[in-house]
Amino acid sequence: MAALADKRFKLNTGAEIPALGLGTWQSSSEETQKAVYHAIEVGYRHIDTALAYQNEEDVGKGIKAAIDAGLVKREDLFVTTKLWNIYANRVEEGLDTSLKSLGLDYVDLYLVHWPVRMNDKGNHPLFPKFPDGTRDMIKSHNHVDTWKAMEKLPATGKVKAVGVSNYSVPYLEKLLSEATIVPAVNQIENHPQLPQQEIVDFSQSKGILVTAYSPLGSTGSPLLSAEPIVAISKKRNVTPAAVLLSWHFARGSAVLAKSINPDRITANRNSLVELDAEDVALIKSFSDDLKAKGQTKRYVAPPFGIDMGFPDQW
Repeated sequence: MAALADKRFKLNTGAEIPALGLGTWQSSSEETQKAVYHAIEVGYRHIDTALAYQNEEDVGKGIKAAIDAGLVKREDLFVTTKLWNIYANRVEEGLDTSLKSLGLDYVDLYLVHWPVRMNDKGNHPLFPKFPDGTRDMIKSHNHVDTWKAMEKLPATGKVKAVGVSNYSVPYLEKLLSEATIVPAVNQIENHPQLPQQEIVDFSQSKGILVTAYSPLGSTGSPLLSAEPIVAISKKRNVTPAAVLLSWHFARGSAVLAKSINPDRITANRNSLVELDAEDVALIKSFSDDLKAKGQTKRYVAPPFGIDMGFPDQW
């Protein structure tokens, strides 16, 4: 449904963000360029990347190719990237590094990737480790200090909005207690196996839009074959993937669909459906049952999570 695929949410800045975005994590160079170009060609207007993905240059090339081909103007695109942990104390430098890689003058949304700091003088430019293999973290770092530096960025014209990613309720509460600017977005792993309802509810209550990543779970996830998801897909005559993506729209969240397959990129956009209250209730019951059985699952769990004392749902 093209109309649903074109859905937008209004951010607390007044700007609009396309509800469906293309995710680019874990894509190779050529794959990324082709995926970005194809996504724009078939109507995507929201592209998500991050410095830590090490593909910003390729995302930028895909965007440039689409603009040069006359498929779109830069101002019609919504581009998101993220401040990596190495730059937690050098925020504008991190942004400038991303802009250079992307080949862009500005991004529409810039997120704190994680509320942590890694040692920028460590043994790797992105992923420093101690000799025992654990992440080289600066545990004394206060993530609010990073946010205070983020708040200065919109005035530079290099970003239109700032936000956070992977923030739990306690981290958001701490940030908001000292913030001048409320984050526009909180991007989190989100799917029926990890609904994180308390974070969704809290974010929305503060005017922070939730954007879901890994909406299908991951390889080996039971979601695509789960009985309730399959039942809804048959009822709606769409794929289980379409149901999982559409669920976020029904919850008032944006969602990132990651794929490098042109047909799947197109299908993810064209097969979105309006889920009704009965559908949403069925998925909630499924999620609640998983939680009761201890079968909730986080698929994106960096090793520094344990180091920083993150709870199961951070």
